[in-house]
Amino acid sequence: MFANLINGEWVQSAHAIVNRNPSDLSDVIGEYASADRQQTLDAIAAARQAAPAWAATTPQQRFDILDRAGSEILARKEELGRLLSREEGKILAEGMGEVVRAGNIFKYFAGECLRQHGEVLDSVRPGIEVSITREPLGVVGIIAPWNFPIAIPAWKIAPALAYGNAVVFKPASVVPASSWALADILHRAGVPAGVFNLVMGSGREVGDVLLNAGLDGISFTGSQDTGKKVAAACLGSGSKFQLEMGGKNPLVVLDDADLKLAVEAAINGAYFSTGQRCTASSRLVVTAGIHDAFVEAMVSRLKTLKVGHALDISSHIGPVVDAGQLQQDLDYVGIATAEGGLLAYGGERLQAEKDGYYMSPALITGTHSQMRINREEVFGPVASVIKVADFEEALTIANDTPFGLVSGICTQSLKLATQFRRRAAAGMVMVNLPTAGVDYHVPFGGRKGSSYGPREQGRYAAEFYTTVKTAYVAA
Repeated sequence: MFANLINGEWVQSAHAIVNRNPSDLSDVIGEYASADRQQTLDAIAAARQAAPAWAATTPQQRFDILDRAGSEILARKEELGRLLSREEGKILAEGMGEVVRAGNIFKYFAGECLRQHGEVLDSVRPGIEVSITREPLGVVGIIAPWNFPIAIPAWKIAPALAYGNAVVFKPASVVPASSWALADILHRAGVPAGVFNLVMGSGREVGDVLLNAGLDGISFTGSQDTGKKVAAACLGSGSKFQLEMGGKNPLVVLDDADLKLAVEAAINGAYFSTGQRCTASSRLVVTAGIHDAFVEAMVSRLKTLKVGHALDISSHIGPVVDAGQLQQDLDYVGIATAEGGLLAYGGERLQAEKDGYYMSPALITGTHSQMRINREEVFGPVASVIKVADFEEALTIANDTPFGLVSGICTQSLKLATQFRRRAAAGMVMVNLPTAGVDYHVPFGGRKGSSYGPREQGRYAAEFYTTVKTAYVAA
C-alpha cells in the first residue's frame, strides 16, 4: 500500500483507496492509504511545528529544493505521464504534457524564491522610513480535483512552498497515484519534515478536518457546491481562502471566422482531455450566417476522432474518469434532448476491447441559453450549439451564465475581437484559440461563480500565499 506522508514519515492506515484505470477496469494501478481524522490532525500539527523554521530559510534553500523537484518531474515525463493517463484517462500525449507543465511550474516558482519584492518609502512624517514586505501565511491546506492530478497540485504546492508556507495536501481520491508520486519527489528533493504533508482520503475523514482546523489558508479547486462549503468554513474560522469552481465557457463563432480554425478550436476546447476541463468550450455560440456550415464541419470532424484506451497512441479521446462521471454526462445529453435539443452526433456509451468508461463526444444543436445544458457544468465530452443573429447577441449570450472563467471568439475582425476582449465577463479571454490551454507564468482565474479570491499562477500567486507587512522605522 502506498502510504501518506506525515511529518517526514510514510504512514500506513487501516483503509485503502483502490485506484483503477478507467481505460481498463481490470488494471489496478495500486492501493493508496486512506488517512483518518487523527492522521490528518497529526499532519496539521506537524505543519504548524515546521512552519516557522521553513519561513526562516533562505531563498536559495527553497530554490534548490523546488528546482530539484522540477528537474526530476521533467526527467520522468514519460513515466509520470503514463501513470497519469492510466489513472485519469486523458490520452498519453496530454498526460505527458501535463507532467511537463508541472515540472515547469516548479522551475518557475524556484525562480520566484529569488524574485520576491518589497518597497521602501519615505513617510509623510519627517525622519521615518516605511518598508512594505511580504511574509508567508503559515500553514496552507490544499484541496485538489481529479482532472489535472499533477498540474493543479503543482500550481498550488509550488508557490505555497516558494513563499515559505507549510502545506497539508489532500488530493482527489479517484487519482491518488500522481499526487503520491509528486509527494515522493518533494520528499526526496529535501523538503524538511512537516513542511509538506500528503493526506489521501475522503472529504469526510480528511477534507472536513482541514476545513475546521483554523488553518491560515485553504486553496480549493472543485465544484461550486463544495466551494461554498469551503467558503463557509473558512469564514467561520477566519482562514484566508481561494476558490476555483469551474466554468460554462462560450466559444463565439462569427460569420467572418476562418471555418477550419473555428472548428479546430471548438474540437480542442470541447472534447480534448475528454472535455474534463473547467476551461472547456461547452457552449458554442454561432452566428446565423456560418451556423449550418459550422455544424456540418463539426460533425465531419467528430467522425474522424477515435475514442479509445488512453495509452493507445491512435486514440484522440480517452475514457471518462469514473462511472459516476460517465452517468452524469449521459444524463445531461438526455436532459438536453428532452428540453428540445437535437443530438447531431455522439452522446452514447461505447464498448471497447477493454471494459472502461467510454463515451462518444456529443454535439447538441438547437439549444437556447436557458436550457440546463447551457447553465450547468457537465464536465465531459459534451458541447451545445446556440444559434444567434449577430455579434451583439453572441456577446450577450456568452455573458449570460452564472460562471465567468474563460470566453473565446473566432473572428477575422480586429474591431470585434477587441470589443469582445474588453466586454466579455470572464477572467480570461481567447481570440482565435481554444478556450482551454493556458500558460503557467500568467494569472489563472475567473469571475462570478467561477472563482473567488486572488488569482492562481505566475507572480499573482503571491497575493494568496503571502500577507503584507508595513513597518515604520524612525531614522
